[in-house]
Amino acid sequence: MLIKILGSGCPNCVRLEASVKKAVEALDLKEAIIEKITDMGLIMNYGIMSTPALVVDEQVLSYGRVPDVAEIKEILVNANQ
Repeated sequence: MLIKILGSGCPNCVRLEASVKKAVEALDLKEAIIEKITDMGLIMNYGIMSTPALVVDEQVLSYGRVPDVAEIKEILVNANQ
């Protein structure tokens, strides 16, 4: 599972990254790879209008807000099925 955090490095982007790491650890997703993408050119390729964004296996699953850890866990479980 490839998880990408898209954002410029703003406080919300940092919060999303921390929450994703907590969710991955809680779910014991050892195969998960987390990447942080800050290049605006690459971010624009995903067609999102606001950051931060959560992308799992190249699917944008959240953007423009920071979901809590419980919601991220649900997103990751659903994406892993």
